[in-house]
Amino acid sequence: MGVYTIVLPDVGEGIAEAELVEWNVAIGDTVREDDVLGTVMTDKAAVEVPSTVTGRVVWLAGQPGDTLAIGSKFIQLDVDGQGNDASAGDGVVSDEAAAAEPRTVAETVPAMPSDPSPPTARPDSSSPEPEESLQRTSVAQRKPLASPAVRRRAREAGVDLRQVTGSGPAGRIGQDDLDAFIAGAGRPRAGSGRPAAKGTTTRKVVGMRRRIAEKMALSKSRIPHITIVEEVDVTELEALRSGLNGRHAQKRGKLTVLPFIATALVRGIQSHPGMNAHFDDEAGEIEEHAAVHIGIATQTEAGLAVPVINHAEARNLWDLAAEIDRLATATRDGKATRDELTGSTITITSLGPLGAIATTPIINHPEVAIVGVNKMAMRPIWDGAAFRPRMMMNLSCSFDHRVIDGWDAAMFVRTLKTHLETPALLFLEADQ
Repeated sequence: MGVYTIVLPDVGEGIAEAELVEWNVAIGDTVREDDVLGTVMTDKAAVEVPSTVTGRVVWLAGQPGDTLAIGSKFIQLDVDGQGNDASAGDGVVSDEAAAAEPRTVAETVPAMPSDPSPPTARPDSSSPEPEESLQRTSVAQRKPLASPAVRRRAREAGVDLRQVTGSGPAGRIGQDDLDAFIAGAGRPRAGSGRPAAKGTTTRKVVGMRRRIAEKMALSKSRIPHITIVEEVDVTELEALRSGLNGRHAQKRGKLTVLPFIATALVRGIQSHPGMNAHFDDEAGEIEEHAAVHIGIATQTEAGLAVPVINHAEARNLWDLAAEIDRLATATRDGKATRDELTGSTITITSLGPLGAIATTPIINHPEVAIVGVNKMAMRPIWDGAAFRPRMMMNLSCSFDHRVIDGWDAAMFVRTLKTHLETPALLFLEADQ
């Protein structure tokens, strides 16, 4: 029996380090080849690191939240044969050969120096062989295999994943397994006497949630926001959308409101190019961009992500609709690439039907403006002679007040309003 070392793999993005999000195994666990060992995260997404061998875990590099270097030791296992770790015997160390092929969960990987803590004592020679050990390991002893999203949801639902039967490879627990467990008798139920709740659950903020927290803190601490809320009559827009869908939905796909808003944003930027910019406050420079790369704030199981529609200025309504749908699906499935999650010049955020009357959007640093879309509702509007039912929607737009004055912000919002209330303008190449 020898020791096999798996190093944190290089994902080929020039990233030097990654944050350890969680372990899917513990010391003493027996794993098979291709089982997921743990998850690491770049600045945008999470990646699962699988095992390349079958063996028993004897050492782990650090704790969730630690930063690990690419190429550093990630995990060590006792395996049949001599292994590959020279420091543990007569094998030959080959980190390159030991590197596992990462699996993108929401994107690529990274890493930084690992915890220098020494390897945990290995089992003695009398320990059972891996294959044998795997068969003997009880469900209660093994940490269940599950993605970070499933673990997070289980924690929020108060479910112990060790009680859930996984239907995936090697017993991996999926969302469907968790749904079935929650729907069944396994979920804890409150007593009829409504006992007072006790205790506090503390969770370390790591991975995607930590990236979101850092990004939001950066935006709020560096950017003095000014927010303008405007009421928009989208009755004609809704009529146009309904008509286009009735005529073209089967061949060209169904249009939502979002591609119309993206088009209005492009038209608005043609008249107000200063809104499509980045502000480098350290260099004291404003970069106005000719291309309009629209970030679309998208909720995923792991948290808020912002996929980017590149060159929105060169796309028509159906192109925008198709790209929005493709990016949203890829992002929610954790398959969006790093390039698809970076490079926005202005952002749209919307809660769809859940949206409130008004919101206070936080600007996506280093951008200078963000457009928030609130829910549509039929409201009675006074037209000077009577109340008329109109489909109304509020826009909540925030601006970096260091570089955009209130007057300019108001003019930009008015341009958006004009295009959305007179949708024929959306089909003109330039603002009239």
